[in-house]
Amino acid sequence: MKILVTAKRVTDPDVKVKVKPDGSGIVTDGIDYKVNPFDEIAVEEGLQLKEKFGGEVIVIGIGPKEATKEIRSGLAMGADRGVLVITQEHLDSTSVASVFKKIIDEEQPDLILMGKQAVDGDNNQTGQILAEILELPQACFASKIEISEDQKKAHVTREVDGGFDHVEVDLPAVITADLRLNEPRYASLPGIMKAKRKQIKEIELAELGLDMTPKVVWHEFSEPPARKAGIMVPDVPTLVAKLRDEAKVL
Repeated sequence: MKILVTAKRVTDPDVKVKVKPDGSGIVTDGIDYKVNPFDEIAVEEGLQLKEKFGGEVIVIGIGPKEATKEIRSGLAMGADRGVLVITQEHLDSTSVASVFKKIIDEEQPDLILMGKQAVDGDNNQTGQILAEILELPQACFASKIEISEDQKKAHVTREVDGGFDHVEVDLPAVITADLRLNEPRYASLPGIMKAKRKQIKEIELAELGLDMTPKVVWHEFSEPPARKAGIMVPDVPTLVAKLRDEAKVL
């Protein structure tokens, strides 16, 4: 079973980012990067399926040459090889999906796994757009994935308001991973050492011959307004009175 998994390079979600004074973007000096957490979950799911059915897991990413680090992270977990499309451009969701389609057309995987969204832009669009342009079935926000023994269908459980939604799709398909799909493994020391010898194919974005004209343009970045200081009260009875009489929450 050939499984293709995305691994986006994102700023560490635990680090506070700062907006540039001119509002043209965020300050990247000294910023730590890591694999998008939802993509890491997708990588883990791909590895578990490989352990059950055999085959290979390919990790693909888009970004600067330094983004090989995030692909190596997937290889250290156990993926077999990687593909990096090199660009310094900031691509919108449609452009990213177009790049992935080009790689998928070449690789012809049996399953495409992605994080449901990236924690930097939080667009939650690329998986859906990719499935559309590939003309493949899709199942988003997967909390459980079961592949049939003949590897022709996937049964996907999705968490929805008030319960679970169960869908079945024919393979190949695009499936996006939600938070509770699994717990990603830590890369072992032998895995890290092996990852250094695994292949990462590097492709310049211009080589793909795609029209990268964005459909979404970022005009300006700004920080949210600072939160106002709370109201201090002298004692608990006063707090209860304000919650009851002013806030009307009791």
